[in-house]
Amino acid sequence: MSVLPYLVAGWIFLIGCYGLATSRNLIHAVGCLAVCQASTYVLLLAIGYRDGGTAPVFSDLEPGSRPLVDPVVQALTLTDVVVGATVTALLLALVVQVGKRHGTVNPDELSELRG
Repeated sequence: MSVLPYLVAGWIFLIGCYGLATSRNLIHAVGCLAVCQASTYVLLLAIGYRDGGTAPVFSDLEPGSRPLVDPVVQALTLTDVVVGATVTALLLALVVQVGKRHGTVNPDELSELRG
């Protein structure tokens, strides 16, 4: 198996982290966090991939006749997508509330939130 999917997942994660570190807008920060989350999709699918693998439908296969892809990793990826969408929606709702209450979504101008 190639190392390319792992490098792509790392690159996407680093791009998202860079965006988080340089963000001057909370909405942009939530988007960059979603990009970081997308790197986990690539990583999980790379882990579950098998060269020449087929879907794990066992009705027409003899055991050990050909390689199968891992269905658990596919289920984890789907769960990761759902959790990521939920977290993104929650964070965007919080950003909307911060924008309504403080009149800005720039984290540098939110002096009331500093400790």
